[in-house]
Amino acid sequence: MLSNRLSKGICRAVSPVLACVFAWAPLTEALAAPSCSSKMAKSEKSAEVAEKDIVDTAVAAGKFNTLAKALGAAGLVETLKGKGPFTVFAPDDAAFAKVPADALNALLADKAKLAKVLTYHVVNGEVLAKKVVKLKSAKTLEGSSVAIKEADGKVMVGDANVTATDIKCSNGVIHVIDKVLMPQ
Repeated sequence: MLSNRLSKGICRAVSPVLACVFAWAPLTEALAAPSCSSKMAKSEKSAEVAEKDIVDTAVAAGKFNTLAKALGAAGLVETLKGKGPFTVFAPDDAAFAKVPADALNALLADKAKLAKVLTYHVVNGEVLAKKVVKLKSAKTLEGSSVAIKEADGKVMVGDANVTATDIKCSNGVIHVIDKVLMPQ
């Protein structure tokens, strides 16, 4: 009997506390939710990434070392650091590794041919993925057009698969491809 009275007394004392807790719960959840300033910080961080140009973005990614070396050898670094906008279908290091070593070394030694191959990977203007998938081809800085097709949810530029899209830069966009394209 004493325990029954005691538990009723505790319930009466605790119930108002629980009522307050439940009443304040929506407010505490709202306070714990991400604020506008934290969303803004994320946006600022995205904008920060976009402050880098195509060359600096590629170098910072750490997987375009061969492309960066080739751009330097071809004298195209300043072009791709320029105002743009440009769209670069960028072969990563794994794509360059598929090129036989002798052929790659010969290409790196021939500045004119190297520039032709590299500019075949560049389209004037910023062409985001949602627009790329609607194209049949795109005219490159090299002068000829590269074929674009979509099949089974995969996008191909020439005979290369697009593996990552819409890496935004201050002067354009990068789409990663898994093969080095060779102009005809």
